[in-house]
This record gives sequence, C-alpha cells and structure tokens, in this order.
Amino acid sequence: MIDLTKNPYGKYNGKEMDYVLQMLDADNPKNKEKSWNLRFEEEFCRVMGVKYSIACNSGTSGLHAAVVAAGVKPGDEVISPGLTVIMDAYSIILAGGTPVFADVDAETQTIDPEDIKRKITPRTKAIIAVSLQGLSVDIDPIMKIAEENKLIVIEDSAQTVMGRYNGRIAGTLGHIGVFSFENKKHMTCGSEGGMIVSNDENLAQKARKFAGIGYKHMTAMAGRTSLSMSTVQDPAYERFDSVGLNYRMTEVSAAIGLAQLERIDFIVSRRQTVSKLFDEAIAGCSWLVKQKIPEGYEHSYYTYPVQYFGDEKFGLSWKEFYNRYKEMGGDGFYGACKVPYLEPVFKGLKINGVTYKKGLCPVAETIQSRIMQFKTNYRNMDDAKKKTEILNKLINSIK
Repeated sequence: MIDLTKNPYGKYNGKEMDYVLQMLDADNPKNKEKSWNLRFEEEFCRVMGVKYSIACNSGTSGLHAAVVAAGVKPGDEVISPGLTVIMDAYSIILAGGTPVFADVDAETQTIDPEDIKRKITPRTKAIIAVSLQGLSVDIDPIMKIAEENKLIVIEDSAQTVMGRYNGRIAGTLGHIGVFSFENKKHMTCGSEGGMIVSNDENLAQKARKFAGIGYKHMTAMAGRTSLSMSTVQDPAYERFDSVGLNYRMTEVSAAIGLAQLERIDFIVSRRQTVSKLFDEAIAGCSWLVKQKIPEGYEHSYYTYPVQYFGDEKFGLSWKEFYNRYKEMGGDGFYGACKVPYLEPVFKGLKINGVTYKKGLCPVAETIQSRIMQFKTNYRNMDDAKKKTEILNKLINSIK
C-alpha cells in the first residue's frame, strides 16, 4: 500500500488514507458509534465556532439549500454581487427567486453595502454576501442593512476558509453560511463537497431537510432523530413532510474532509506564506495592484489576486502578459469569472419581469477584465519561489 504520509508535498498526507480505510471496514466498531458525516460536522462546528453544520455534496448544493432555507420563493428577489461565480445566481433561480446584482468595491472586489441599499425593493428576501479569493466580505454593515429590512444574509465563503473579519471567521457571521471543498479549494473531500453552517436552529433544520430529501425527522444538529426500528419499518410510517433533494455528502468524502480539517491551519498558513512571495515579486510595481485588505481582515489566499494595468501603461494586453509569463516558465493564472449576468445563459433571460444587460454593475464589469488570480496552492515552497521569481523577472523586463 502507498504511504501518502511519506510524500512531504502530497495533498493527502494527513490521516486521509487511515480514515477512508476505517470507514470502509465493515467490522470497525467505531463506524457503528457515529457516522463519518456526523464526526465531520461536529468537528467543523468546533473549528468554526458555530452551533450547526450540515455536510453536503458541493458548495453549489449548499447554496441552493441555504437559499431555500431562507424562504426564497417565486417572486422574491435576492441581492448578489456583480463579481462572483454564477452558482450564486443559479441557486436563486432554482429556488424560484430573481437575482438582483449589486456592484462591488473596486479595491476589495467584494459587494458594496451602499449599492445593496440601492437595490432593495419590497420584494427583496435575502442577500448573498460573497467573500472573494480568501478575503472576507465587509459583513457588519450588510448585517445592519438586513436587520433594518428584515432580510436573511447568506454568506458564500467557498473561497475563504479560515479567512477572518475583525478576528471572527468569515462564513460564520451571516444568518447562514456555505463553504466549498471542491478539489482546488483550501481543503477538499477528494473532489467535491460542501458545508452549510448556522447558529439559527430553524435555518439549519430547513437546510438539512432540503439537502436530505425532505425527511420529516431530520433535525438541525444531526440528521434524523433516533427512532425505533419498529417505527420506521411499519408500513404506516410517514417519511417526508417537505420537498428536498439528495445533496448529502458520502461517508468517504466526510472521512477525507475530516482529515483535511485537522490540518486546515497548516494548509491555510502555507498559502499565506506563498502570498508573501508574491508580495515580494510585485513590490514597487504600480501596474499590478493587489486586492486591498482592510485593517482587521485576515486573507486566506484561495488565490493571489491583482488588477492588471499594463495594457494602459505599456500597451501590453492581459493575454500577452499571460503568454509571456507562461513562456518564461510561470504557471498559468486565472482571470476572474465573467460577470454572471453577462454569461451566455443570461442572454435574453427575463425573470419575473427583470432583464439583464451590460451596465448593471459598472465597477464589477470594469475590474473583471483586469483581474489576475495567481496560484497559491503550492506545497513545495521551492516551486513557489521559482514561479514568483519568474513573475518578478517579467515585471522588470517590461518598460
């Protein structure tokens, strides 16, 4: 058997293999004591400092369950940032709601609370506040807006595991939050996975039931309540009292996720160390502008995001810079996802009378084309140093 712990640069060199083998051992008495999903959820609650955690099979399904738990129904509007992945809008649409896009702050790239205020109508039901690239959204003013307007705040913290906002963990500060464990995220469950968190028992129970096929006996804390076999085997037993989907996490995924969570502080700190190498690489460069980190925030660096102004200064396009970096031996980097309402799926789309077109969020539209997102998930610091040195050489070669 391969010993993954002997690879110092491996992704799964904690207890992932041990836990998966334990989970697959039908004779292991621990498997009968407590499910791996429950172990994962309980440890996530402890690490994040929340009352309730619900493991699900992806961050996207977690968003869908959170929007449904917030009570979004046909005709309701949900405000979401103009700069984010399209899955936030999908979750609103699938719940029957109408996405309404608010603009972002040009420096932090996260949703602008002032534009949220401008977008609120009598039909507004919730706000999806997205933390981006490892930087927490400015959540306190958003929570104040929500309180004044009786709205639910859903935090999308898919990219910001262990990021902090004034000492508090991002993703745990809204009414309900969602994390992603997709393969490229800070931690993973092997390929896909997600977690819904809340301190509100009612919201947590609704999210768990929707993500668990609508079983009526599901609770906020730990799946279904304990029932005797004679009860559940009776033909008169009624199982479902709400509509739901099967968004549950597999036991194998939970076992891997638990092992990753045990190392999460180290995993995040390694990305933060890589970010310092990028800081050194772009120091003094006026045309690569790093995402602003306000005082009191701690960035967890899903990526190292900058805005590129080399086209304006030197006539060198974003793509030309990208190609030069790769030609010199650098890793490719991502551009920001297209503004959701400018993706082809929104073309000609009309939802509850609302249409989508260019100009809704001018700041988001402008900065989206400038953003460069550099890789931070290097496990070999020598590799990270080489790539950031290449970036520095490229910067110095451009006059």
